[in-house]
Amino acid sequence: MGVRCLATVVVSSVILCGTCVLRADQPAAGPGQTEAKPVPRGVAAVRADAAAMEPLVTSGLARAFLRAAERLPEVQVREIYRHKKTRAWFSADQAAALSEADRAELEKRDVDEQFYYTTKYGSPIAYARAMDVLGSLGFGAEGENPLAGKRVLDFGYGGIGHLRLLGLLGADVVGVDVDPMLPVLYAAPTDQGAIGAAGGSLKLVHGRWPAEAGAAEAVGGGFDVVVSKNTLKNGYVHPAREVDKRMLVDLGVPDEEYVKAVHAALKPGGWLVIYNLCPAEAPADKPYIPWADGRCPFPREMLEKAGFEVVAFDVVDDGPAREMGRTLGWERQGMKLEQDLFCWYTVARKK
Repeated sequence: MGVRCLATVVVSSVILCGTCVLRADQPAAGPGQTEAKPVPRGVAAVRADAAAMEPLVTSGLARAFLRAAERLPEVQVREIYRHKKTRAWFSADQAAALSEADRAELEKRDVDEQFYYTTKYGSPIAYARAMDVLGSLGFGAEGENPLAGKRVLDFGYGGIGHLRLLGLLGADVVGVDVDPMLPVLYAAPTDQGAIGAAGGSLKLVHGRWPAEAGAAEAVGGGFDVVVSKNTLKNGYVHPAREVDKRMLVDLGVPDEEYVKAVHAALKPGGWLVIYNLCPAEAPADKPYIPWADGRCPFPREMLEKAGFEVVAFDVVDDGPAREMGRTLGWERQGMKLEQDLFCWYTVARKK
């Protein structure tokens, strides 16, 4: 929801589609040299990340989440368009319906399988650590398929990859976000509805939840889990310094009302999980980085007053987060994990 900037990974590439490419800055093998291995992309990259992450997780929930990557579908290249002046997004069908003058102002973007699954935020497999935290606290301990028949709401989902993985495990998944690109990117009929053979489903909602009545109605209730990764950050909701509001997350309602809405959306015994990966905070003489403060934006007392049992509050998870970063290759992409990756999580349960 809003601007979630942990570390948007920029991969230099000369090919937009296909499951693997060579990096554009990777030299071709010379005489007598071994040919460079192609870098996995798209579904192949997600599956490779999942296999690499599995030794790090301890819960059945996280293992099931990772193994679902083998069932992710391949996706063909899609055309989306952005208006140069208004910055509005359009699908190919929507663009065709515009006036000739408006069509002349559009910038075409060919979206490949890689971007479909990662958007601006990197591998959906990074979601596995949040699932492992939840699983280690007792959720999904019963049965071989811990998500079958469960309802999951993701606040500020940012990309479809992890939602599809949850749906493949039989969960009824709802993702809500305000990013105007997402409804266009995920406009195909196969992006929503029934997911896989386990009875799961996926629904995407565009709007500010719970502030907007239409979004609130579309999201519904009866959830077993409400999760937010890299969105509900203290710096986004309560910045320590004045910054451009476009860099923040506007809940649209007072904090107390938002927390009550989360509580109301959950079933009795349902879980709230806030998991935030963050860069280092900026020095006092440098521009403020709202997304660097990943503490829970709501006081413990506010959560308890709303009817939650606070199971874990602002727990520092730097070590596991950095191990995940090493496993997913974030160091190779320029991140200095020990100096520039920090993490907090909060977990609460509805009484």
